[in-house]
Parts: sequence; structure tokens; C-alpha cells
Amino acid sequence: MRTAENPVGGTITTPTRKRRKYTGTTLTWLAVTPFAAWALARLTGLERGSIASQLMTATPYAAAGSLVPLLVAAVARKRVATAVALLTTAAFGFSVLPRALGTADATAGRPFKVLTINMLFGRADPQAIMDLVRRFDPDVLNTQELTPAGVEGLNAAGLPGVMPYQVLEAEWSAGGSGLWSKHPLKPVYDVIPPLAHNTPAAMISLPGGRPIEFVDVHTYPPLGRQVTNWEAALDAFPASSDDTVQILAGDFNATLDHAPMRRLLSRGYKDAADQVGAGLIPTWPANKRVPPIITIDHVLVPERVGVKEVSVHTVPGTDHRAVFAELSVP
Repeated sequence: MRTAENPVGGTITTPTRKRRKYTGTTLTWLAVTPFAAWALARLTGLERGSIASQLMTATPYAAAGSLVPLLVAAVARKRVATAVALLTTAAFGFSVLPRALGTADATAGRPFKVLTINMLFGRADPQAIMDLVRRFDPDVLNTQELTPAGVEGLNAAGLPGVMPYQVLEAEWSAGGSGLWSKHPLKPVYDVIPPLAHNTPAAMISLPGGRPIEFVDVHTYPPLGRQVTNWEAALDAFPASSDDTVQILAGDFNATLDHAPMRRLLSRGYKDAADQVGAGLIPTWPANKRVPPIITIDHVLVPERVGVKEVSVHTVPGTDHRAVFAELSVP
């Protein structure tokens, strides 16, 4: 109505701000997408470079975390997002859960026990290592980051009296490695090109059958430019042979979620811990303020080798936990 106060007429209104229709959808996809991308990279082996390789070690934690976006999508009633989140969680579960369940079958054969430990520049407590040797009575002890001082410490603790045979490549650095055995050893050279730390190998004259080939593994970590040699070293290890039982043990600086590690397993090996449901027990970092969080120390065996037991043990002085495996060699 036109009045003296309002000569133009009409009603003045203030527009209301419309709520964004797609806010809930956007937030849901922001929660779902990172986990879906992670699962896709894990399944297809698409991780590239140092950072992606380091992130891949956290896949078991991402698997657990993927339940959160699934719940978010379900509560928000976003059907497509819920379906993607459900497939993501299923993919993670397929990749991770078997390590906690185990699939080992009883296999007859010669008993063979392995104890492996990274000694952190030789600082691992030699008496604690000897306690494990006396407790588990391994046929072979293989060490990484073995220094001359570490050799002296193990000798003084009495290791040669229990394991008189040895193939040692000790160094005053992280590069040293070494084998001690209850049975005669014959060194094997040039197992892989010089792409990793010292990698001593030997034929072990295990009683009751043919010798087995044992390789002490210590790859470079996938940090910075070292990621290239890390991947190349894992790709360079020989495939399992029908003629000789080959066992690879040590610090692989890799988990079962890394594509290069899975390629190595595909060449006729299996992870001993994975076979008995101990594949998610973390081995690094030990003796720190934070508990061990990732599993990078392994015992790999050919498919025809049985696995009876795997256990993990903390040793003072080193940031890696020792891994013990009881095997059955045909």
C-alpha cells in the first residue's frame, strides 16, 4: 500500500540464506575417499616413492580406521558412499586379517629353528641374546647391524660354545651382518647385487637330508633416495627353488603390505609369522617411549616348508625385537 511514509509501496523483506544441500554428502566423501584410495593403492601396489612406501606400513591401522567412514556414511544414509566404504573395509580385511588368523598345516620333516635379530650397531645385550639361544635352542642365529664389538660381546657371552660355526661380515656401521650355526656352514656368495647392507649366506648341513640355503637379509630402509635400492634389493632375491630349500630371514625394512615384499613372496615364499597368526605382532621400534608399531623383521620360507611356531621377543639395547621361528624342512 502506498502511504506518505512509503510512497513507493510494497513490502521490504530480508532474504534468508539457503542451507547448502550438499554439505552432508561432501563431508561423507571427505571421510570415505582417503581410505578408499589407500585400499586401492594397497591392492594394486600403486605406492611410489619414499613417502608412500613409509605410509604403507600403517595399513593395519588404516584397516581398523576404515570402520569410521563406513559408520559415518551409514548414519548419513549415503548409499553410494556406504557401498564404497563397505568395499574399502572388505578390501582392507582381505589384506590384513589373514595375518592374525593363520593358515599353517602340519608338515612332517626335519626340525629347523631360526632366531633373527637386528642388534642396532652392535648395542643389543649379548647376555639377553644368549638367554634366548639357551631357551629356544635355535639351529641358526642370524644378526643384522653386527659390529666387531657385537661379535666380541656374543663371543664373551659363550655363543661359540653353543654355535661353533659362523659366517660373519661385521662392520662398524649398520652394514654388518653375521650367521652362527650349530651345523657346518659353507658360504654362498653374490646372492644379490650390492643393493643392501651385507647379506651373508651359507649352505647349512642340516642332518637328515640335503643342505639348506640360508640368507641373512638387511635391506636399506625406504627413506629418500634409498627407496630405489630397497625396492631393487627385494626384487633381486632369488626365487624359491625346487632343488634347494632357501630361507630368507632378517630385517627387510618392509611389511607384507609393501608391493616389493609381496612380489618377493609371490616367487615361492611365505611369511612364517603370517602362517601361524602372528603376522601382526610389531617388531619395531622396541625399547622406546612408544611401543612397537610395525612389522619389518621376517622369516620367509618356501611353500613346502612347514611352520610350527613363531614368537617375538624384546631384547635390551636394540630397537628391533627378535623373531624366533620353528620350522619343518622336508
